[in-house]
Amino acid sequence: MFNPNIAPNNEWRFEYKYRVSPAQYFALKAAIRPYTRQDAYSLIAPQGRYLVRSLYFDSPDLRAYQEKVDGDCDRVKLRIRTYARSLAEKPDLRVEMKARKGMSMEKHGAFISADQYTAFMRSGSWPATDVPVLLEFERYQRLKGLVPLIVVEYRREGFIARGQQGLRLTFDHQVCCARADSLFPPAPVFRALRRGAIIFEIKCDKSQPAWLRTLVQAHGLRIMANSKFAQGIEAARPELVQPGWSC
Repeated sequence: MFNPNIAPNNEWRFEYKYRVSPAQYFALKAAIRPYTRQDAYSLIAPQGRYLVRSLYFDSPDLRAYQEKVDGDCDRVKLRIRTYARSLAEKPDLRVEMKARKGMSMEKHGAFISADQYTAFMRSGSWPATDVPVLLEFERYQRLKGLVPLIVVEYRREGFIARGQQGLRLTFDHQVCCARADSLFPPAPVFRALRRGAIIFEIKCDKSQPAWLRTLVQAHGLRIMANSKFAQGIEAARPELVQPGWSC
């Protein structure tokens, strides 16, 4: 069982995901402009879009994937995230555990060094540490028999709401995946997920402002299951997915 007592990076928050066309993307981006500003990462990224790459863990029989597609209310997802394509870039690396209850989620994370990452991927144990998130990540991985299965990457545009703390909007472009057992696999073969679609996400820790609710309604957006992890498993590891399973 996941230990809920490790300190979260934030309180329980809500995430709403929408799949939009390129035309909807341009209309939404124009509509949110008066109410938002670019986040710190987008400000310095080429074309305002920065790379996000995540290594996801699951059991060989895909228990985490099954919990996702079955819509289980209580589930935990393990990943290691970076914003680079090579260790030679001396990247920031972050270990994350996402605990979800329905539409709300709580994220626990800790930054690690390239040496810590390399040691963990070789041995399955972190070098001597007292960081609660790392200890729980290792414990949970062993308890559930989780192994790295896929890498998912995309280009993200991030926006922060003016005047409302805790509200963030993102557009994820060119979402793709590859089967992998590390963040930096040699010559990965990436497959596009939902080619041409862009993922629009609303992340908030309280109710949405009126302008945002109006915007969602005006553009006819509909919440839908849109897990990059689950779609990545289906695209990159189809041999593990049983008939009848579907995201």
